[in-house]
Amino acid sequence: MDASILLIGSDRFRNFVFDLIRDLATFTVEVAANPFEALPLIQAQQPDLLLVQASQADSVELCRQTKSQNRLAWIYCIVIDEQTQDSLKQIETETHALTMGADAYLSLPIDAPTLSQRVSQNHLLQAYVKAGLRRVQNHRELMRANDVLSAIALSDPLTELNNRRAFEWELPRQIQNARNRKVPISLLMLDVDFFKRINDTYGHLTGDAVLRLLSARLRHNLRFYDTPFRYGGEEFVIVLSDTCCQEADRIANRICQLISEQPFAIDDALDLTITISAGVATLQEDDDAKGTSLLQRADQRLLQAKALGRNRVVGSSNSETDSLTNH
Repeated sequence: MDASILLIGSDRFRNFVFDLIRDLATFTVEVAANPFEALPLIQAQQPDLLLVQASQADSVELCRQTKSQNRLAWIYCIVIDEQTQDSLKQIETETHALTMGADAYLSLPIDAPTLSQRVSQNHLLQAYVKAGLRRVQNHRELMRANDVLSAIALSDPLTELNNRRAFEWELPRQIQNARNRKVPISLLMLDVDFFKRINDTYGHLTGDAVLRLLSARLRHNLRFYDTPFRYGGEEFVIVLSDTCCQEADRIANRICQLISEQPFAIDDALDLTITISAGVATLQEDDDAKGTSLLQRADQRLLQAKALGRNRVVGSSNSETDSLTNH
């Protein structure tokens, strides 16, 4: 049972609690003298468990602050009352602690008079620690499962590129980032020319192979900060970060050229010459935050490229004035 525990309280309290949990399986313990000192440690290290001395000022407030932050709310917080209180007072204190955000409240008087009471304290605290770690472990497994499902939901299984859903999530984020940093951002939308003819002539398996090879060629020839997406069918979109209109046009023409000049080796007996058409648009001040208008301009220019004969780029040079380029 690997775990990270943050122990918060006076020296005497910390020594007392550590003696009770020291024979648990592998764990690491960090210490803090008070909640004020503990808070930055919690934010930076995100321990699995907090063991907090109840008599410390703001001990319950520390639990509340931890639970109020989504990225920390999974941390299990045990408040330990080391003082002997009458039953009514203890109930009131426990109720307040649990209401404010503590996951558990234990009464473990430091001055336990008998060995049997100390043994009972030992077993009780260890049981609570193990229960807390089980909850933390369940949370982490759930988060890992969610990450896997999210990756599946945002990935195109054929091309292994991000899919349209991922694009619709990423584009507004990229636009906001570009505007915050006051840098340009461009969009390249491309389409495989006569893709239906490929499917009709050679079959859908060959069409799939073309899309896989095209995707691999895109990944290997883009800058590391450019992001390609399979938008749907034989259409792809590339987000070109920190890229002005002239540079975006150059990138689009280079991609168009590298696709057409090197045949696609489908198998030992079949090489296909593939061409693409592309439309390029660069973000303007009046574009909406979601990127709808930016995408529409790129799509319109893609349609223009196809109407002009395919195997070409309709670009966004000259301050968003349509510029036709043909490699």
